[in-house]
Amino acid sequence: MPKEATQKTSKRTDRGRNSKPKKDASAPKRGLSAYMFFSQEMRQQVKDENPEAGFGQIGKLLGAKWKKMSEEEKKPYNEKAEADKKRYEDEKAAAGQ
Repeated sequence: MPKEATQKTSKRTDRGRNSKPKKDASAPKRGLSAYMFFSQEMRQQVKDENPEAGFGQIGKLLGAKWKKMSEEEKKPYNEKAEADKKRYEDEKAAAGQ
């Protein structure tokens, strides 16, 4: 005796493809970390020093440089990060979020 056809549902289709609310395009961008300011500034120098390195390898080299730096050397990047964090908080408060 043949089985009756049943409709299968999966979790993926039950939730729908776009179940997460979309991000607000006008929302302020998050503040960058000190490391991100450092990597933006140093990426080209590291690429020039290591032309054969790929994207992942450059990231590893940047991370190693960052780890070797003293707190005094990191200070300008930490100050930039603090200023960017303040900018984000101000924009967030102005937007009423």
